Order: sequence, then structure tokens, then C-alpha cells
Amino acid sequence: MDQEKGEDSGLRAGNERPPLKTYHMNLLLLAYQSFGVVYGDLATSPLYVYKSTFSGRLRDYQDEETIYGVFSLVFWTLTFIPLLKYVFIVLNADDNGEGGTFALYSLLCRHAKFSLLPNQQAADEELSTYYRPGNTSHSLISSPLRRFLEKHKKSRTALLIVVLFGACMVIGDGVLTPAISILSSISGLQVRAEQLSDAEVVLISCIILVGLFALQHYGTHRVAFLFAPIVLVWLLCIGLVGIYNTMRWNPSIYQALSPLYVVKFFNGTGKDGWISLGGILLCVTGSEAMFADLGHFTAASIKLAFVTIIYPCLVLQYMGQAAYLSKNLNSVPIGFYASIPKPVFWPVFVVTTLAAVVASQAIISATFSIVKQCHALGCFPRVKVVHTSRWIYGQIYIPEINWILLLLCLAATIGFRDTTLIGNAYGIACILVMFVSTWLMALIIIFVWQKNVAFALLFLTFFGFIEGAYLSSSIMKVHQGGWSSLALATVFMFIMFVWYYGTRRKYLFDMQSKVSMKWILTLGPSLGIVRVPGIGLIYTELVTGVPAIFSHFVTNLPAFHQVLVFVCVKSVPVPYVPPDERYLIGRIGPRPYRMYRCIVRYGYKDVRKDDDNFENHVVMSIAEFLHMEVEDLRSSSSLDGSPEGRMVVIRTSERRTGLTIREADAEITSAPSTVRSSKSETLQNLQSSYEQESPCMTRRRHAQFELPPESPRIDPLVREEIAALVEAKEAGVAYVLGHPYIKARKNSPFLKKFVIDVAYSFLRKNCRGASVALNIPHISLIEVGMMYYV
Repeated sequence: MDQEKGEDSGLRAGNERPPLKTYHMNLLLLAYQSFGVVYGDLATSPLYVYKSTFSGRLRDYQDEETIYGVFSLVFWTLTFIPLLKYVFIVLNADDNGEGGTFALYSLLCRHAKFSLLPNQQAADEELSTYYRPGNTSHSLISSPLRRFLEKHKKSRTALLIVVLFGACMVIGDGVLTPAISILSSISGLQVRAEQLSDAEVVLISCIILVGLFALQHYGTHRVAFLFAPIVLVWLLCIGLVGIYNTMRWNPSIYQALSPLYVVKFFNGTGKDGWISLGGILLCVTGSEAMFADLGHFTAASIKLAFVTIIYPCLVLQYMGQAAYLSKNLNSVPIGFYASIPKPVFWPVFVVTTLAAVVASQAIISATFSIVKQCHALGCFPRVKVVHTSRWIYGQIYIPEINWILLLLCLAATIGFRDTTLIGNAYGIACILVMFVSTWLMALIIIFVWQKNVAFALLFLTFFGFIEGAYLSSSIMKVHQGGWSSLALATVFMFIMFVWYYGTRRKYLFDMQSKVSMKWILTLGPSLGIVRVPGIGLIYTELVTGVPAIFSHFVTNLPAFHQVLVFVCVKSVPVPYVPPDERYLIGRIGPRPYRMYRCIVRYGYKDVRKDDDNFENHVVMSIAEFLHMEVEDLRSSSSLDGSPEGRMVVIRTSERRTGLTIREADAEITSAPSTVRSSKSETLQNLQSSYEQESPCMTRRRHAQFELPPESPRIDPLVREEIAALVEAKEAGVAYVLGHPYIKARKNSPFLKKFVIDVAYSFLRKNCRGASVALNIPHISLIEVGMMYYV
């Protein structure tokens, strides 16, 4: 269950810690709630580990000593990767409380110049979430490795590719986890109902999958309160069953905790034992979620849950299952369900199925978040992001991705029909994600923690060797289903590369073609056209300069609005941007031109809600900027170095203009206005009809600004300009958005023509429009078409 940011604020670093009793209560509550989100996948791994391990050539070694060796490998793998790597090391590398592959990349980009986001600026480093307290860019120590990575763009590109590859593997997990979890749980029916065929098991699994994905649009918060108790009951069940099987069948199985049995295992099985590591790897699938879901909980709560419940219950279950199989060798191909005592089989089966659904739900939600973060980095086509809960922060739903995942899950379930084949693909996806995080953590140790390179090499060597061994084993099973995860990653990587390359080329074209300030000044305050009442919001990706689309518009249309605001909505390498630091405002040209720049900043985990009243925020921010500009409240050290003047962070909590805003009721809205409108009567009637059909647009429009009474504290020039701004707002707001058609130059190589003219063009035509992604009302939208030759 996702948590509100405010719920655990007292547990976050940098915040004042609450009273000890309250802290402990919050810690226990978060630890309890983490069972349903963080550990669903890891907790259900006993369903298929032993069955997958003995599915290959290792079935020829089905004896007691081999089972001892397998259990010893499972125990030490659980100890080294989830416990040692994640609990004691990786969980300490959070990005302002957030975790995951993108959090590591974000930290690296802020502590070294690795970022490839196109429109970054020095003002972004003033964000309160940019650096940890006491660690600024000035305190960072330069090193030959850092200078090399910053100097060579190819190395930074390679770093981004590695991060995106890890993200693609997580998306692959979103396909394979529901398939293997549901299919493994339903296959238990064949243990007690032998007449049930494989086709019927697949059919039941597909029905459950369809129902699971069909319910996604409701949001998990409606049933999330059930997740934690289901997983907790499941863990207690398998832990108790493990204790029973150990005492009942083979109490001496505890001897396999010794690493000597690992050595005996490889001595006895040789190459076949090494190949079987792909099945043992499945015991740690879901470990990455401990770090990826850190933003919804705290490191302390996740550690507490793992050390006290997850780790002991899993060890007891694997021990008990090994004890049973060591004395019932014929049951090895069946695995988990064969070790369940008959009196409790059906209750355990019900809990198992529910736990499998919870594990699937957790990875589906994580996939939505990963796609959202890729989109924030400009590496994924625009998709519709729905905020499914008003109260639970960060809970989103992406319709397009949801149905694509469903189709791919059904294809994997129907195509493979075997948990072993799906497990081979699943194992490759999971180990590659862990391998990527290990390499990124080595860089974090050097550049962020500023430790000696020897520590990074020790971390990389130890965990890289373990994960490398599992990866080499998994690669050997590419032809046995493992190819599917690589194929999925390749397809999503191609989509991300094409979108990133196309948007990057478009941005470079805008940079090279932007209008000079000298040309703007030669037009005069009227810009050489008729200035009509109203505000024109011109969207651009540039943080400096005037985009070419503006000159294209001016030279083709005879009129423009009295107030022009160049709006740049951009992402910064932080998880969340505080609302108090979201807006940067500056002026373009002299005061009589009435031209401003507004930069709106979002983090890679920020979700823009539909009810944000963007127009009012812009007007209030510009009014505050005008007040600050005249009184010169900003120090010279914070001025933007661009010739357009300074960019000021507008803090909503420190407004001093006296300008207020209030919602207008129906009577005020329908009253005749003394402000001259730039819209025709027909357009105004059309807008009224549109607003009646769209309640959210009514809330956006029905607002009135009120200027304070005459006050000597407000400069007359400021008051005059604010009054003109308010008058323009009452006259109406128009959104000007570029609609570029991107084509490769005629002399471009064939590969570039294919990427730009075919692949990128196809993605642009079939993804969400920019106006939809930016929540722009269609009634006020003006699109300007341009041809870009890149």
C-alpha cells in the first residue's frame, strides 16, 4: 500500500524526530504495512524455487546430499543478497527518502555532471532536495574517474543506457511476476485434483490475470488494506509448515546451513550444478523491491520487517521443504505443494492464491511508476497518468501500459504453460536488475559517499562475483524461455532510445534556431503586431532565449496577446520538487514589452494532478516577481546569467504583493464584465457550452483576482503592471503550443532516416498529445505547425 508523504515525515532524515513512543508506533505500523507492497514477490518465491532448480539436468542428482546442497545455496543467497547487500548497504543510498535505479542515477547526476537532461540550469541546484544537508557541489572531491566520465559524453550516454536497461528489466518483471505467481499457485490444484489438466490450469490462471488487470483502474487503495495481513498470514503459514516438516521428516537438515555443503554440492554435480543456479536465483526475486519501494516507507521499517519476519520465515520454509523432499525424493518435481500436510492443504492453497495476487499487484504498480519515471527523463512516449487516490500520494494508473502488460502476461502464460520456462526468463530479468544496481552502487560509494575507491572495488567484486555467477547460469537457459525477458527488454529499449533520440534532436534544433533578443528589440513594445487583451502562454522546452515557433507565429498572424509568458515545463534530477520551489519567474525584454518567462519544475516521481489551477499559479507568481524585482529582494549571486535578466524562485508561502484570489460563484461569473475580452461572441458561447460539459474546466475558469487598496508599500509601477496582468487574465488565457513535424535531412544516413522518419514519427502519432499531457484545455489551445529538419 502506498503511503502519504506526510505519514512518515517524522521518520525521514533531516526532519525533527517525534517523541520516542510515537516514533516506535509509526515504525511498527510502517513495517506492518510494508508486507503487502515490498515483500509480496519475495515471500511467494518458495512456490517455485525447488521445482525450477530440479527441472533440468539436476533431476539426475535427486538424492539427500544434493538437496542439502541446494538448501545451503538458498540460505546463503538469501543471506548475502537481500540481507547483507540491500538491508545493510543499499538501503542507505536513498535519494531524499526515495529508492530504486532512478534514485541512484539521480544521486550520481547531482554529484557529478552525468545528467543528459537537456534544459538544466544552475538554479536547479538551489532546490532544497538537490543535495543532502552538509553535502554541496562545492564540497565534492574531484577524481580522475569523475573527470573522465564528465568529459566523455559517450560514457554518460552509456550510464543512461545501463539505467534504462535496468528499468526495462523491471518492466519485464511486471510481465513475468503475475504469470509465474498465479500459474504456480493454481497448479497446486493438480496435487489434490489429479484429473485437472494443464490446459485447465492455464485457463483458470488467465481468468484471474484478466480480472486482476481489469481492476487496476480503480486503484489499489480500495483493497490495499488487505495486502499486509494476507502476506503476513502467508508468511506465518509457510514458517509453521516449515517447522513442522523439519521436525517431522528430517531434523538434521539444519546441518546444511554450513557453507561446506555448497562445496560438496558443486563437487558432486559439477557443471550441472552450476546451470541449476538459475533456479536457486528465484529465491531472491523481489529483493530489488526493498529498495525500489523505499519512498513509500522508511529504511528502518523495511529493515525491521525483513529481519524479524521475512528472513526467518523464508529460511524456515526452505528448510522444511528441503527436509520433506530429502525423505520423499519422488515429490521433488512437485515441490512446494507436495510438502503441505493434507489437513491444512486447502486453507494454505487459498492463502497462497491470495498472496500470489498481492505479489502481482505490487509489481504492476511498480511498473507504472517506472514508466512514469522514464517519461520524466524524456525517454518514454507520453502516456496518460491517472492519479487513482486523492489521499495516498504516488498511486498512479497508466491505461496503455496496463493493457499491454495484460496481453504480454497472457501470452507468457499461454505460450509457456510451465513455471520452469517462465522462471528462466524471470531469473534473467531479476539478476540483471540486481547487477545494474551493484554497478551503480559502486559509483555511489565513490562519488556520493566519497569513500576510498578500494571500498567500491570490494563491494563490486564481492557482490559482482555472486551475481555474475547467477547471471552466467541464467544466460545458459536463454533458449529455454530466457529469451523472452531479453526480447521484452530489447523492444522497450528500442522504444526508449527512439523517443530519447528524437526529442533530443528536436531540442537541439530549437536551441540552434531560437530568436535573438536583438531581433525582439527591433520590433518594439508592440512586437510589430496588434496586441489584444489576454494572456498568451507559449510553451517551449528552452529555459533561455525565445523559441523559433514565436517568430513563426508572429510572421504569420497579425495579432498577439497583451501579456506573453514563455512556459517551460521541465524535469530535474530529484524525486520531488517542493511546491514552494516549483516556479521560476523572469522577464524577457524591457518592462513595456510585457513578456515573461515561467519555468515549472517537476521531479522524476512528481505527478501532476488534473485539479491544479495552473493559470492562477502563473499570475500570482508573476505578480510576486514584479514586487521582488522592484524592491531588489534577490541577491546578485542568484541572478541568472542570461541576457534576459534574472530568474527568481517564487515561494508561495512568502507572497507579499497582497494580490488575492477567490472562487467566483455563478452570479459573479454570469455578471457582465467591464473588461474587454479578446474572444468573439461565438467563441464565448462555445466556451460556455464546453465548461458546462467539463466541470474541471469550470473550476479552472471561475476565479477572480483582487488587488489590495492603495498602499505606499507597493511601488506605483508594480501596481500598474499587476493591474494590467489581472486585466489580461480576466480577458482570457490562450495556450500556444508548437506542433512540429520532424524529418531527417535528405543527406542523412539510412539508419537516422529510419529512426526519425519511421520509428519516432510512429510513436509521436500514437502517443498522447502534448496538450493532453500538459492538461491544456482544448477550447483555449492554439497549435502552430512547423517542419523540423534534423
